[in-house]
Amino acid sequence: MTSVFAQALGADFARLHPMLRRRFGVGLDAGYACVGRGVMQEIRRGPWWTLPFLYVGSVRNILLPDVGRDVPFTISNYPYRDPFGRETVTFVREYRLRGRTRRFDATMVLHDGRVIDYLGTHQHLAVDLDLSVLDDGSLRLTTHGQRFYEGPVGFRFPLLLSGEARLHEWFDDDTQEFHVDLEVRNRLLGFLFGYRGTFTCEFPDAVDAPDVLRPVRHEVRT
Repeated sequence: MTSVFAQALGADFARLHPMLRRRFGVGLDAGYACVGRGVMQEIRRGPWWTLPFLYVGSVRNILLPDVGRDVPFTISNYPYRDPFGRETVTFVREYRLRGRTRRFDATMVLHDGRVIDYLGTHQHLAVDLDLSVLDDGSLRLTTHGQRFYEGPVGFRFPLLLSGEARLHEWFDDDTQEFHVDLEVRNRLLGFLFGYRGTFTCEFPDAVDAPDVLRPVRHEVRT
């Protein structure tokens, strides 16, 4: 079995830059993780009236209300099998901002040929990911179809109440660094949150994720 990203992209996975194929090839059969360390040149947010939205998201490690420049960060991608038997990959980002650590947690699974991104410490939010490989071998990722799950409650967010993310990731052969650029927007409020940064990666052997990177609870609904 190939990684969840390789399965979702199909033949297009081979069009990715070789270093992106390695990074997004993390999986149980591959037997390794990807740990990136670098600097966010910029973390920014929207106008002051977007702060309540961001602070609510930060409670469960979904969004960041902070801003900063040259912010050290790590991103940890580890494969594991969740309690429902699904192969899962962690996407846990940690930032050091003014002496404190902020986290942005996500876990990803494959369902019906598409990647589902569960956000936060309790997987309360699930979003569909659209993946595409650009002509230069970089990866473009966009989100849509956001759902909320808590106990017996489950509903789809109206577009006007959800944030839509657009991420672009690529590898620079000259500097031997990965680059990432993310924006989260709301159709009513506009720009909510974004960052851009560079990082390098290590690929340690791994067929399981440390408990500290796993969500507090797992959601079976997609």
